[in-house]
Amino acid sequence: MDLHELAAKSRDGDEEAFIERLHVDKHRMYSIAYSYMRNEADALDAVQETVSRVWAKRKTLRQPEYFTTWVIRILIRVCMDERKKRKRELPSGTEEMDIITKVAVAGDPAQKIDMENLVTALPPKYRMVIVLKYYRDLTITEIAELLDRPDGTIRTWLNKALKMMRVETQDKEEIDHALHNRRVGTSRIKG
Repeated sequence: MDLHELAAKSRDGDEEAFIERLHVDKHRMYSIAYSYMRNEADALDAVQETVSRVWAKRKTLRQPEYFTTWVIRILIRVCMDERKKRKRELPSGTEEMDIITKVAVAGDPAQKIDMENLVTALPPKYRMVIVLKYYRDLTITEIAELLDRPDGTIRTWLNKALKMMRVETQDKEEIDHALHNRRVGTSRIKG
């Protein structure tokens, strides 16, 4: 049975087909949930809540060929709802720093941390596009479908996010260069 048939049977209430169809997307669902929730337990809770919502809303799936897109869209909403809820519950000033984990940056750990900090500093919609594009390997079209936005909007968000990251990187390099020159100049005077 192919994926479209499994999705169609899931929509019609076949539990085994539903479980088998979700099994195909489980790794992708977990990795997306983890990128939002930042820890294993919360990511698993988000996936569980998503499965529950998907089952409850299965009859609203119009086109079985978009099952994965539909499920991931629900997952993203679950994760965003949970994060909003946490922000309301946390006292001001104690909010945890959002760090995108497992960044695929070759080289030293400092580069990895710098990249995580750059991505974390982005506004949420830009951060989401960066994570989905570069960390989850989704295409612009897939991201647009997931976020229910036109391709052009996603491209704009992506370009703005990359530009913000470039500007921040250049600012950091200029500061590092100025500090280095200052240190070199002071050591020459002492020597």
